[in-house]
Amino acid sequence: MSQSWQLYIVRTASGVLYTGITTDVPRRVAQHQSGTGARALRGKGPLTLVFHCEAGDRANASRLEYQVKQLSRQQKLLLVEKQPPCVAEWLRQSD
Repeated sequence: MSQSWQLYIVRTASGVLYTGITTDVPRRVAQHQSGTGARALRGKGPLTLVFHCEAGDRANASRLEYQVKQLSRQQKLLLVEKQPPCVAEWLRQSD
């Protein structure tokens, strides 16, 4: 059975947007909050989950994560504002 992966974006206390992928968004955000998640987020809390969506299998989720990480801050803020159900589709339309 393949797990369903999700893409997520959290905002740090200073407003930095961090993008990641996981199979369990609430667990992963809790890990980040407690300092056991990504090193880049340690001491940057409180964190706010501002976006998450389905991302398919692990390979597809990794591709989406890479694409979102290449976006400018303004593009990421637009993504968070629009909350599209399908990020891949949104990325194709915003090219």
